[in-house]
Amino acid sequence: MSIENQVESMEDYKEELEASFQQIRRGVEDKDDPEIQAWNTLREYMENKTILQVKIGGIVNKGVITYVEGIRGFIPASKLSASYVENTEEWLNKTVDAIVITADEEEKRLVLSAKEPALEKLAKENQEKASSLSVGTVVEGTVESIQPYGAFVTLENGISGLIHISQISEKRIKSPSAVLSIGQTIKAKIISINNGKIGLSIKALNDVVEVSKEEPSYKLPSEEIGTGLGALLKNIKL
Repeated sequence: MSIENQVESMEDYKEELEASFQQIRRGVEDKDDPEIQAWNTLREYMENKTILQVKIGGIVNKGVITYVEGIRGFIPASKLSASYVENTEEWLNKTVDAIVITADEEEKRLVLSAKEPALEKLAKENQEKASSLSVGTVVEGTVESIQPYGAFVTLENGISGLIHISQISEKRIKSPSAVLSIGQTIKAKIISINNGKIGLSIKALNDVVEVSKEEPSYKLPSEEIGTGLGALLKNIKL
């Protein structure tokens, strides 16, 4: 190998060595930087879908503000609850369960959602309540919402059930709102229970057991037949 080539090899080696030192230095700096460590932790929360208890510390346009690991986070109003949230002001200073759905260190963007944990909790509660019900039972409830495919009804024990549009009326209807209205109290029959989900039917209330129309036949004892015939002939004059 020529001296020139040896010099080039040494220069390359020095550059690689310097790059390695820089990487090690950055690693040490990252380890000592609390903000970098916070973002690393937040990414772990996101990957593991860790449920965190967070306090709502502020209200902003279209959502609320909270802090996790010292980093400012945003929860959209659409991700604040299992149901629709109309007034976010009511959530100020409340504590909710939430998961991290976006942790972008470069953009300094942290987004959380309380909707998934709330839905999971609601499903578990519904499953427990549904275990006390049975198919075929007639229940009473209040129409809570109307969708194109059916209506959701809140039953007496707080559990929600769905009346599919096909189970609302004997007649074919274009929309559940043609028969039902929000806040209306109705009776329905439970037609299915599956993983805490209750299927209801108003139409099934009209189901009746078919009764046989055949007349029962009775055979009188022979003595009664004879007595009846004798009494009849006795009153006949020939």
